[in-house]
Amino acid sequence: MRRRDTLTEDLFDWQPPKVAAGYEEDVAGRGALDSRISRTVAKALKDAREAGKTRAEIAADMSRYLGRTVSEDMLNKWSSEAATHRITLDAFIALIDATKEFDLLGFVPSRFRYVAVPESYRDLIVLHLAKQKQEEMNRFVERLEADQRTKFKRGKS
Repeated sequence: MRRRDTLTEDLFDWQPPKVAAGYEEDVAGRGALDSRISRTVAKALKDAREAGKTRAEIAADMSRYLGRTVSEDMLNKWSSEAATHRITLDAFIALIDATKEFDLLGFVPSRFRYVAVPESYRDLIVLHLAKQKQEEMNRFVERLEADQRTKFKRGKS
């Protein structure tokens, strides 16, 4: 009987790394925008709790960041679909800072078919776009050269 090689990784198990911030579509779900925001905030708070950070700690960190009081009760309201209070943009930014749940960054851009990527990928993206443009320009030059060869051949006959 053959033993399975446990030291070599299975190439078919490999998954590309996640490069864009954002939760899966099912986190925010469907429905009213305020409900989707609440579900996204709730997910971030849940993930932070699983990472060992309490709502009290998050509220205290947000309060320091904003220079005003943020309470656990406010976090509870912002994460509840039933509540009528919604998180403000500055509080949303403070929540990202307090929880380090950077997937929150993807919520707004995803509504407009954009993504949020780490700054370290900026040069790589620009390089890719420059190469695409270079290929486009090369095809343009090739067409011009082909046109000139055709015109030159006609002129000689």
